[in-house]
Amino acid sequence: MNVLHYSYMDAPIGGLILVTNQIGVCYIQFGQDETSMHAIQSWAKKWKYTLADQPTPEKHHELHQQLHDYFRGKRKIFSFPIDLHGTMFQKKVWNALLTIPYGETRSYKDIACSIGSDKAVRAVGGANNKNPVSLLVPCHRVIGANGALVGYGGGLSIKEQLLTLEGVLPIVK
Repeated sequence: MNVLHYSYMDAPIGGLILVTNQIGVCYIQFGQDETSMHAIQSWAKKWKYTLADQPTPEKHHELHQQLHDYFRGKRKIFSFPIDLHGTMFQKKVWNALLTIPYGETRSYKDIACSIGSDKAVRAVGGANNKNPVSLLVPCHRVIGANGALVGYGGGLSIKEQLLTLEGVLPIVK
């Protein structure tokens, strides 16, 4: 049986639910409410997983540590294993996102060109929207061609916070 383990994490951007399988992190959900758990359960069912009955934070110590280090500005690259579930196109986009360095951004058009699908800008946006492991697969580093912050599953304010943390945006006081 394919069991998913999950744990809760409080972060500067709000509560998160971290989900792993036997390979690595496979889902990160913004929020810690009933709607968030329902999203995880739906995702698990789609990919034929069973969610553990209770949180298992002991299985996520290293993942929590890496995320805490990131939020403190002490980590720029994650080394925790990732197990991506999606279409071939989505995985192509998500793998391209993994090449965007900390503190830099790319446009949706840049990503489309990098995967050899120059005209697939909207499809790249759709794949970004379905990214199951935001933060580790940095879709927050993708912006509009005009430099505008557009689209982010966790909300634009979180995208802005992450880009500020990474030094892309100025700190507003």
